[in-house]
Amino acid sequence: MTDQELLNLADKAKQKAYVPYSKFQVGAAILTKEGKVFTGCNVENSSYGAAICAERTAAVKAVSEGYHDFEVIAIASNGSDKETVYPCGICRQFLHEFNPELKVICQSPDGFETYRLSELMPKGF
Repeated sequence: MTDQELLNLADKAKQKAYVPYSKFQVGAAILTKEGKVFTGCNVENSSYGAAICAERTAAVKAVSEGYHDFEVIAIASNGSDKETVYPCGICRQFLHEFNPELKVICQSPDGFETYRLSELMPKGF
């Protein structure tokens, strides 16, 4: 699967986001080493701490199905026409648990930018 194909799946997943408060839709698509793709979207809650990001939704779906060897994650948002969308700190640490060298595709105004998770989270644990 190409980076653009994975990003397209993330872009589609953002349409399912439940964001009545921020209106900031985020979608993610995570590719496992076995070639399986799991998508997720952000889900807000009036109790802010109970919200979950798209990246963690996708990862939790994968783990709940028995997959935890992640190779690539793509992230898209409805704000990426203005600025690049990056995973938040909690998601960076959460994903670090599974693969510190995970490839991260971030949607941007010019298409996408690619990083290694270790670049975005240099001191993960």
